[in-house]
Amino acid sequence: MTDQATRTDRSEEEIPGKPTAASRTTLSHIMTGSDTNLLGTVHGGVIMKLVDDAAGAVAGRHSGGPAVTASMDEMVFLEPVRVGDLVHVRAQVNWTGRSSMEVGVRVMAERWNESTPAQQVGSAYLVFAAVDVDGKPRRVPPVVPETERDKRRYQEAQIRRTHRLARRRAIKELREKRVADGIDD
Repeated sequence: MTDQATRTDRSEEEIPGKPTAASRTTLSHIMTGSDTNLLGTVHGGVIMKLVDDAAGAVAGRHSGGPAVTASMDEMVFLEPVRVGDLVHVRAQVNWTGRSSMEVGVRVMAERWNESTPAQQVGSAYLVFAAVDVDGKPRRVPPVVPETERDKRRYQEAQIRRTHRLARRRAIKELREKRVADGIDD
């Protein structure tokens, strides 16, 4: 038997799961005048960057290394964010596949100089792919939902994944049909 035949393929070894709380994080940032859009509220792109930053930190923590944004789903802005708001971006891994992770993000805002509770102003779901030093996909630990809320989020993430894959497949089939029919080139 050769050395090659006796080696275990590390990519197929079982990776121990990590609880949802292990990588959960909150990123807080005070909004300033440089963050505003033409309407005088905080630019949606600024919020999206904070969302991506927090989600990336969570994905890297959970996977134990580099992870890149593969997609952003359902970025919802519920209320405008104003200059002087203290924004809290809360993120956690909701679901994991072989090398991908869905990260759920909730955006909260509160006035920096008031003692009123933070209000939800946005939410998003992002998919990250864990990569190795060569940029190739690498395996991630399974996420272990701890609470009933975590279990619900895990199940909802599976539904979103099914919809993403079905949408991607339907678009690919439509494009192939149009090319076959000579409509697109």
